[in-house]
Amino acid sequence: MPYMIETFDKPGTLDLRARERDAHLAFLDAHKHLLLACGAKLDDEGNASGGGLYVVALETRAEAEAFIAVDPFFTAGLFERVQITRWRKAYVDGVCYLPEAK
Repeated sequence: MPYMIETFDKPGTLDLRARERDAHLAFLDAHKHLLLACGAKLDDEGNASGGGLYVVALETRAEAEAFIAVDPFFTAGLFERVQITRWRKAYVDGVCYLPEAK
């Protein structure tokens, strides 16, 4: 069952985020086979609001923890907090994955 990883940037780290962005994007590209969804959190005006959300196809919490631990944003010390929650894949891109709904 997939995991949702929500990250929260430390205050005042926009420069750090910008410096590590290319390495972070390369990390995501190398792991795209695991990504069900991923992206930065934005405010209502579309500006970065200090964190991101990953939905990853991993089977255990330990795998999710190991995944985020090697993200360049994490290793650079960008995150103030990381929350990992198990996630049920119900609908993705309009496709139902619930066995009882098919």
